[in-house]
Amino acid sequence: MPHIKRTGLFGRLAALALILALAACSRPPLPPDTTGVLQVGVRNSPTTYFIAPNGEPAGFEHDLLVAFAQSQNWSIKWSEESHPEALLELLDSHRINLAAAALPRTVVMDRHLIAGPVLFESPVYVVTRVADQAPRGMADLTGKKLALIMGSGHTPMLMRLKRKYPKLAWVTLENVWPEELLAQLQAGKYDAVVINGMDFDPMRSVYPELAVAFNLPDKQEIVWALAKGSSQALRNGLARFVEQAQADDTIKRIYERYFGHLKRLDNSDILGILQRRPALLPKLRRHFQEAQTLTGIDWRLLAAIGYQESQWNAFATSPTGVRGVMMLTGDTADRMGVANRLDARQSILGGARYLVTMKEMLPSRIPEPDRTWLALAAYNQGEGHMEDARRIAQARDGNPDSWADVKEALPYLGRGTYAKAMKYGYARGGEALDFAENVRSYYDILLRLEPEYNPLINLGERADTQAQPG
Repeated sequence: MPHIKRTGLFGRLAALALILALAACSRPPLPPDTTGVLQVGVRNSPTTYFIAPNGEPAGFEHDLLVAFAQSQNWSIKWSEESHPEALLELLDSHRINLAAAALPRTVVMDRHLIAGPVLFESPVYVVTRVADQAPRGMADLTGKKLALIMGSGHTPMLMRLKRKYPKLAWVTLENVWPEELLAQLQAGKYDAVVINGMDFDPMRSVYPELAVAFNLPDKQEIVWALAKGSSQALRNGLARFVEQAQADDTIKRIYERYFGHLKRLDNSDILGILQRRPALLPKLRRHFQEAQTLTGIDWRLLAAIGYQESQWNAFATSPTGVRGVMMLTGDTADRMGVANRLDARQSILGGARYLVTMKEMLPSRIPEPDRTWLALAAYNQGEGHMEDARRIAQARDGNPDSWADVKEALPYLGRGTYAKAMKYGYARGGEALDFAENVRSYYDILLRLEPEYNPLINLGERADTQAQPG
């Protein structure tokens, strides 16, 4: 019958289409050396990929991947997944060339995927609540509710430790990212969690009630994962890039950009700014925002300087005579046209102008964000001592335009043999280092809690009456 014959034909065609589709799915995506496009799967996190306050994508792995793609003259197509298993399934189903999510090498190998070169090693922490008595070692965790993430690579570590501590037990959570693990710990669901330092360190200011109790003996080798059947050209190009990026300090500089300052503040410092913010910052916010309008510097960075300097106390005075919200010296105040250092508005505008001056003193070739971090240290020590520190960095085979190298040179300003040889003599370079790194940390906190200010959008609004974020 004609009707039956047509059905059979359509069925055979449908079956053929399904076979062809499955065959296509079983093949890797076209390699970027053929298409010019690197297809990357990522997770949204401070470690890997996020949208920065300027609206642009950022993150340690993001920046490193962009550098890799540029070295190969490729563009990148990003695919973001909210769950670990979904990200790895993109590789399993050959919809991406590469996955980046601070992935441990052991996890990638266990999935029978291709592990790229080791980017760096991450410590493994046992994290607990500050309010609880901190365990000093694995023996103190017996009988406690311990949790980790399935597929994190931590289970083999604990299995080895269990041989020595037979009563050690833990819960394995499926398909959660580290942020959720920390939230459950803070909520009291567990007594301790196991987590990579790479994941916990950026979250310290978000969870000041949590702290590292101790490190596990092993470290995690962090890699990117490639799809099975990836082209040899992609694998070779990645290997060459990582080798060169380690040799020329590309990885070091990008790591410094996101993580170099994260351990400077302790929990009491973080809680301090969180507690003072609701009471003190509203009175000063409009002045910081006016300073942004005049200088172009993010008001939240200026507020971070003000907190580091005076904890937002307009009448602060130090034994050395620096005064006001921005703790200006008399000479700096005169230079910046500040008549009354104890006037909050004058102090903030003067401090903002002084930071701009420090940035302008640096060579124009220095890019952001290094330019700003170097200017912060100069704000504390003066442009002359900053130039001495940059000379020391260069003498030690470092890059005088890189904050990662100059920060290592700053403490040498206080050492006699170096101070005698420097044009501007002795300086407390370690203090300038602490100042800049603390400001960076406070800035991170304010970026998370305070909205950006756009003078055009906010025109006509009173900054002190804007709705306060939680």
